[in-house]
Amino acid sequence: MRQTWRWFGPKDGVGIDEMMQAGVEGVVSALHHLPTGAVWSSDEIARRQREIATRADGSASGLAWEVVESLPVSEDIKKQSGDWRDHVTAYKQSMETLAAAGIEVICYNFMPVLDWTRTDLAHRVAHGGTAMRFDLHDFAAFDIHILKRPGAAESFPEGVAEIAAERFARMDEDTRRRLATNVVFGLPGAAEHFTLEDVRAHLAEYAEMSAETLRGHLVDFLSEVAPEAERLGLRLCCHPDDPPFSLLGLPRVMSTEADYRAVMEAVELRANGITLCSGSLGARADNDIPGMMARLGDRVHFLHMRNVAREGDGTPCSFHEAEHLGGDTDMVAFIAAVLREEARRRVEGRADASIPFRPDHGQDILDDLKRKAQPGYPAIGRLKGLAELRGVMTALEHSTHGLRP
Repeated sequence: MRQTWRWFGPKDGVGIDEMMQAGVEGVVSALHHLPTGAVWSSDEIARRQREIATRADGSASGLAWEVVESLPVSEDIKKQSGDWRDHVTAYKQSMETLAAAGIEVICYNFMPVLDWTRTDLAHRVAHGGTAMRFDLHDFAAFDIHILKRPGAAESFPEGVAEIAAERFARMDEDTRRRLATNVVFGLPGAAEHFTLEDVRAHLAEYAEMSAETLRGHLVDFLSEVAPEAERLGLRLCCHPDDPPFSLLGLPRVMSTEADYRAVMEAVELRANGITLCSGSLGARADNDIPGMMARLGDRVHFLHMRNVAREGDGTPCSFHEAEHLGGDTDMVAFIAAVLREEARRRVEGRADASIPFRPDHGQDILDDLKRKAQPGYPAIGRLKGLAELRGVMTALEHSTHGLRP
């Protein structure tokens, strides 16, 4: 398992030197400053590679850009509208340039409008640190009473709308504004640029789209780009929906094992693969994360290792980001399944036997509380998570070599 770390570029509150001190082996990054649908040029890619390869004092870091997260898929491609064919062409051109630069793994998602959704970006947990949280009733309050989406109240499980109304009535204007900002934060560029009217306009464009139609658009996209990725020696890996259930009336197509299996079977190429995120998928009790790794492992190209604690039964439910070895996913069983898959690949002689993973998200602890890094991406919280995961990996790898006491 190759230990990587996500970096958002020079403006990231956690720098290259901190990554090195965490002991990571590679870097996950993207060209976040380029608009979706633009071609990634060799100059832009080379600049990011140089930034990753250089410490703050100008010396070599020894780190390299190994995974792209993400090369974004435009809303036009998802809707098959506007300039979507030009955007597919641009996507292929960006893949070719990335391959020429020596980068082999490209993570992307096919979530309409929302990249991820939380209602609280700094929920205080028992030990005094903070974590991101999704509260179903607060989200319903946003959807029904702030966004005022038609039919919103009827889209939630029984009793949720009533509690949401009570919550909303108790909120002052600052609380309501903060809730709206937190939800909209999951839209690309939204923290500063999106208004509620923008959100309503995006939702209107998907109003009549079913999950089956959206899945068809994903398969059409992959039918175009996956053969090119195969030719270039690239591995594409789709990130699951976050959270893995419908919100705001939007269709979801990558929330369950059945969803992944359908798309993998529709485009039967190894280059068409999976980003297995234990945190996103773990927000559903019916997702068996270690089992998914065992059954779908041949097509898993990238791993996000994080844990969530579900705060209720059924789907959807509230949840918060837990410590990496806490929460509701058996992380030891998950890592064991990954190591078995890697052993199988080594027997086959696969060049991708070592699967890159990153400690995804993390609770803000200690100096993280003052650093104010990208929400979900603290320095110490991720370092703690990586250390815990590294310890499990080491113990399990020793046991497979007969070193168990």
